[in-house]
Amino acid sequence: MKHPSVPEILAPAGSLEKLKVAVLYGAHAVYVGGQKFGLRTAADNFTLDELKAGLDFAHERGVKVYVVLNSFLHDKDLFELPEFVKYLEEIKTDAVIVSDLGVVKTVREYSQIPIHISTQASTLNVHSAKLWKKAGASRIVLGREVSVKEAGKIKREAQIEIEMFIHGSMCMAYSGHCVISNFTQGRDSNRGGCAHSCRFEYSLEDLSTLEKKKAYFMSSKDLEGLRLLPLFIEEGIDSLKIEGRMKSHLYAGTMSKVYSEALGFYSEHHHFLSDDLLRWEEELKRVSHRDYTQASLVEKAGAQSIFNERENSTEGQWRMVGSVVEANPKAGIVVEVRNAFNKGDELEILPFKGPNISLVASEIQDLSRKEILRTKPTTLVRLPYVEGVEKMHLIRHRISP
Repeated sequence: MKHPSVPEILAPAGSLEKLKVAVLYGAHAVYVGGQKFGLRTAADNFTLDELKAGLDFAHERGVKVYVVLNSFLHDKDLFELPEFVKYLEEIKTDAVIVSDLGVVKTVREYSQIPIHISTQASTLNVHSAKLWKKAGASRIVLGREVSVKEAGKIKREAQIEIEMFIHGSMCMAYSGHCVISNFTQGRDSNRGGCAHSCRFEYSLEDLSTLEKKKAYFMSSKDLEGLRLLPLFIEEGIDSLKIEGRMKSHLYAGTMSKVYSEALGFYSEHHHFLSDDLLRWEEELKRVSHRDYTQASLVEKAGAQSIFNERENSTEGQWRMVGSVVEANPKAGIVVEVRNAFNKGDELEILPFKGPNISLVASEIQDLSRKEILRTKPTTLVRLPYVEGVEKMHLIRHRISP
């Protein structure tokens, strides 16, 4: 578990399985969404039974679970909310993440669940934080426009817990308040339907020269704040949030592991003077991403934060090919295959802690011990046993450039 003097690492969990991955790979807390009331309707999200199962799994391992209720609701939406809130309290939800004052009032009226104010509420200053605290909030997830130094000031003067994003996709709009998706496709960004219109290629015309060109001028680079961990700690930030409930199991596991390991190292040694820093940065590069930026964490984000490229590069990227179902000398490594790989491929197994384990698929068998040359997704196969491999370890393979 995290040292009491450092922030928690808060990881995304778009499904029950991703929750388990994030927890096992070191997240101190996870955030999840139910079938309604959240901003990621395209994610798998959790049924009521899955929410309870996820909370039980996390709590057994000392990890907190926050449920998002951060959509902006109309009166007709609020009709079903009280029953859901009472259920969340019954299963011992650690907090809810809320954007709407009406939802804040409803949560307070029907439960004692702690309330965290979503980044969608655009809290950027001390007075706003004090107002939310007076309304009953225990934590503010600040808008991405705030620097770490500004966040520290808000925490000290408003005397409230502060959460900030440290990694993940960025939105070109102010605190995510975008209506392009609404205008072009009738999908409401602020009610869970964003079509990511900012990531499209657009045609621009210079009216002075009538010259036309193609551009991705609204697409942002991805946030990455690994080297700023000492600054977050110095300013007393309570929680460091990783974006990405719709992203892969490999993303959830890698981000949880890297940031929790780095934070643990710093809290023990009080410096980053270690070769591990380069290893952690290399791990962040091995997950599918746009170019990285520190955005507004230190200085206000400018033109250098725009990702004006097509998102189809595979250089340096790795793909998850499976997860370990069983591992022992007798059975070998039993793998549930997610993406096909071949005999002779060089694989990497990601342990929950420490350096990765290299493995050549020198032999692949099906469960009847019959040798196969190429695996198929959704099947179970055996690989030769390697010491240190455990159930639910993720396995990846480099994508050829």
